[in-house]
Amino acid sequence: MDTGIQLAQIIRDKHTKSASLRIEAEGNWLLYAGDTLDNINLTHPILSGNGSGHFPLNVSTSIRIYFRLVSGNNQLFLSERHLPMAGGYNFRDLGGFKTKEGRYTKWGKLFRADELSNLKDEDVKYLASIPITSVIDFRAMAEARRSPDHLPSTVQFTYPISITPGNLSTEGVQANLLKTNIDAHMKHMNRLLVSDPACVRAFRIFFAIVQNNLSAPLIFHCSAGKDRAGMAAALVLYSLGIDEETIMQDYLSSKIYLSDKYDTFIAKYPRAESIFTVKRMFLQAGINQIKRDHGTIMNFLTKTLKVDITRMRRLYLE
Repeated sequence: MDTGIQLAQIIRDKHTKSASLRIEAEGNWLLYAGDTLDNINLTHPILSGNGSGHFPLNVSTSIRIYFRLVSGNNQLFLSERHLPMAGGYNFRDLGGFKTKEGRYTKWGKLFRADELSNLKDEDVKYLASIPITSVIDFRAMAEARRSPDHLPSTVQFTYPISITPGNLSTEGVQANLLKTNIDAHMKHMNRLLVSDPACVRAFRIFFAIVQNNLSAPLIFHCSAGKDRAGMAAALVLYSLGIDEETIMQDYLSSKIYLSDKYDTFIAKYPRAESIFTVKRMFLQAGINQIKRDHGTIMNFLTKTLKVDITRMRRLYLE
């Protein structure tokens, strides 16, 4: 990040929803807060400090808060990347990523998630405070029927866009466990996500919705939030000008967030680990497939998925 602020993160506790600031910086800084990015109170900082540290924040636990961190001539907008869903695991905001040109992805617009069926009432209230307007569900119809989404009342548009590869239903997992080389199968699945005509059509529809200026704030999700939603997130970040290694690190962080969800199952069925985690080679297989088929990721986005790069960046970059 900019000189003076090396690192700044807002962290929310999953269960208490209490917030804290982790910062690595040199010199004095001020932190301001508001319930929207446009409503940050710049007259009274909620916290001030000098240098690095981890600081508790006295802000609401029931609604989402946005922050503006100011250090000298530098400023940064912040919110929690990993949302504190008591009934969810892999629920993240795609805000706060720095582009290759030095801009930042907007907070509070695009969210990637695992299944929404187990969200608690306080989770739904929290999402309503954003307010979430649209939900895209990549799960197969059988998955969605078995575990319907628990959505906030603010949701006006729901879009079932079924993508079959990545199905983590009981039947899907059992079928995957029969594979002799599960890592090879997961790589193949990521190639299918960007080459199978039905998957490509689904992602084309996905981008058409994302590019509609009435859609955001928007959640897109599957069952674990790592394969179908993981590829969607990667493609969105590519379209916004994020570098490939940052995109990969965002993908790999699913391993951290999903550990609580699947560790018990993996301990019982060790062969299943690759089905329930992420590995660099999985997403890389999909990226390599795009480059083989289309030359560049940008060709795939603009020519095949019909992504309007200028529009995407106008909607989702600071």
